[in-house]
Amino acid sequence: MTIEHLKIAPGLPPDSQEDVAATVRDMLARIRAEGERAAVEYACRLDGWRGDVVVSRARMEAAAAQVPPTLREQIGYAHDNIRRFAEAQRASAVSFELELRPGLFAGQRQIPVCVAGAYVPGGRYAHVASALMTIATAKAAGVETVIACAPPRDAQGIHPLVLYAMKLAGADRVLCLGGVQGVAAMAFGLFGCPPADILVGPGNQFVAEAKRQLFGPVGIDMVAGPTDSMIVADSTADPLTVAWDLAGQAEHGSNSPVWLVTDDRRLAREVLRLVPRCIAELPEPNAGLARAAWDALGEVMLCADREEMAQAADARAPEHLHVQAADLEWWKGRLRAYGSLFLGAATTVAFGDKAAGPNHVLPTSGAARHTGGLSVHKFLKTVTWQRVDDRALPALARATAAISRAEGMEGHARTADIRLAGLPPLRAAGGGKG
Repeated sequence: MTIEHLKIAPGLPPDSQEDVAATVRDMLARIRAEGERAAVEYACRLDGWRGDVVVSRARMEAAAAQVPPTLREQIGYAHDNIRRFAEAQRASAVSFELELRPGLFAGQRQIPVCVAGAYVPGGRYAHVASALMTIATAKAAGVETVIACAPPRDAQGIHPLVLYAMKLAGADRVLCLGGVQGVAAMAFGLFGCPPADILVGPGNQFVAEAKRQLFGPVGIDMVAGPTDSMIVADSTADPLTVAWDLAGQAEHGSNSPVWLVTDDRRLAREVLRLVPRCIAELPEPNAGLARAAWDALGEVMLCADREEMAQAADARAPEHLHVQAADLEWWKGRLRAYGSLFLGAATTVAFGDKAAGPNHVLPTSGAARHTGGLSVHKFLKTVTWQRVDDRALPALARATAAISRAEGMEGHARTADIRLAGLPPLRAAGGGKG
C-alpha cells in the first residue's frame, strides 16, 4: 500500500543559503585577520553589546543569586541526569590492548580533546538545557578546558539562567558573544582563550554555517538545521496527547517540521482537528510560531501497518522519534534511523529536551541516517598503536613487502625488507661509516 498523506506540507519559501554562506565567509575572514577588534565590532553592531566580552566569576555568581532556589533545584536535577548519563557513556569508551599474533601487539586509546567550545543559543528562549547538555558532557569526557559562549539577552548580557547553568555544568571560560563572532572567537582562541579543538552546540543558520566552514582544522559535532520531530502512533494512542506533543515541538519555530505517522485513520483525523486547538492555547509569540510550522511543514501520513510505519520513519530519519504504540520492544528493535528515540506515551520529547539525561543536541534534516547526536564520544579521539617483536617480524615483513610490490610501492617494500634482514637502517642505506 502506498502511504496516504492526510496532511501535506506545502513547505516554506526557499531561503538564500548562498547569501548566508557568503556573509559567514566574509565575517570569518575578517575576524581571522583582525581578531578581537572585529569580534567586538560585530557584537556591537549585530547584538548591541558594548559590555565586557569575558564574563567574570563575580558576574556568574551574581547570576546564580538571581535564580530562585526551587528552580536551582530543578536545574540541578536535570544536570545530575545529564552528567550521570554522560559518565556512563565515558565508561563505555574503553582503551584496550591485544596480541593479534605472537609478538604483534596492537591497541586503542581514548584521548579527550584538550579544548572544547560550547555554543549556547539565545534568541526567544533562555536555553538552560543546551548549556547543560554541551558543557557537562564535555566535562564528563575529560576535556580539560571548556569555553562557552552565548549572545547577550539585553544590556545585562547573557541570561542569568543560562549563566547559572554554564557555571553549574563546569564552564572554565564564558564569552558574551553570539553568532558567527562567538563561534570564531572560540575557534581562533580570542579573548585569552586557547583555540578550541572542537565546536559543539545548536544555533541559527549563521552559527551552523560558521561551524561548517571552520570544520577541518577544528572538529564539530554536526551541521544542524531546524529541529524536527515525528510521532509514530497506533490505535492505542490518545489523540489529545499526540496533538499536544506535535504542538509542543512546533513551538521551536516556524521552520521546525512535525510529522505524524499512523495506521489508524480515526486517530489521524482527530489529531488533525485537535492540533490547531492546542496551538491556539499557547501564548504569543509561541502560538504564531507553532501555527506557522504546523501549516507549512506539518504532515500526517496514514500507513497500512506497523512495518510500513517503521519504513516511513526510517526514510525520514527524524531528529526526535516518539513511539506511542503497542509493543514498544518491537519498535525499539526495529527502528534504525533517528537522533533520539522516545518510547511510550508516558514519555515526551520535552523530557529529552530538558532533563531526562540523554543529549538533546541531535542530527536534523535526515542526518540521523548516518550519525547519532552529541555524546561523550564526540569529545574523544579513538587512536590506535602497534608494536612488533622478533616473533612476529618475519611473517609480517614478508606480507608487507609482497603487498607493497604488488601495489607498485617499492619504497614500502624496502622498509619491510630491511627489518626482515635485521640490518640497521643507516648501514643498509649505505650511510654508515667505512
